[in-house]
Amino acid sequence: MIHVSSSGQKQKPKNESWYDERLLHFGFSLGLNTMDFNITPSRFSLDSTYLYPEVSNLMPGINIQIVTDLRPGKYFDIRFLPGLSLGQRYIRFYRIDPRKDPNLKPIFDNQQRLGSSFLEFPLLLKFKGDRLNNVRPYVIGGFNYRYDLAKENNGIKLKRSGFYYELGAGLDFYLTYFKLSVELKMSNGIGDVLDRNAVPLNPQYLDAIKNMKSQIWVLAFHFE
Repeated sequence: MIHVSSSGQKQKPKNESWYDERLLHFGFSLGLNTMDFNITPSRFSLDSTYLYPEVSNLMPGINIQIVTDLRPGKYFDIRFLPGLSLGQRYIRFYRIDPRKDPNLKPIFDNQQRLGSSFLEFPLLLKFKGDRLNNVRPYVIGGFNYRYDLAKENNGIKLKRSGFYYELGAGLDFYLTYFKLSVELKMSNGIGDVLDRNAVPLNPQYLDAIKNMKSQIWVLAFHFE
């Protein structure tokens, strides 16, 4: 009689997840972000030229959050992650003369740095798949309210507060004593973020932008 070994198909031992099975549990989160803008130019005219804005020099920022997780069901959680996110964005303005050859390089006119220090209050729904050994995939979505504490912007001004919708996905890794989640999330602002009631020193740069929406990408590491 021939015996076929099935040891290669055995399920790996699962780490206990007593912390994850509770109705309510807590943790903390550290992350990296990249802040960006989606800009619609207005083609504001200056004599025979116009100014064209674009985002340049994307810089990494940091996120620090507290995790509060409510588990009303087996496959979904309600998550509240208040915290702080720091980052900056640069907008370059180019002067373009439509009378000249369009293949000519635009003339650099100005660059403005827009730093942000957000207090943020995301409320998200987390939909989880079935656990495979010590890994579990999930998707996440919801809304985030942000309030900007930064005051150093000397050029165009941003609104202090705004709402964002957020979508992302990640993996839960069940370790011996805690759960580590690695998550990639996109956060899109709702509405124009420019404060058009504030008068900048050089208003032509504000007039060069018809609409500007905020977009933030976040790579987060949750410890629960």
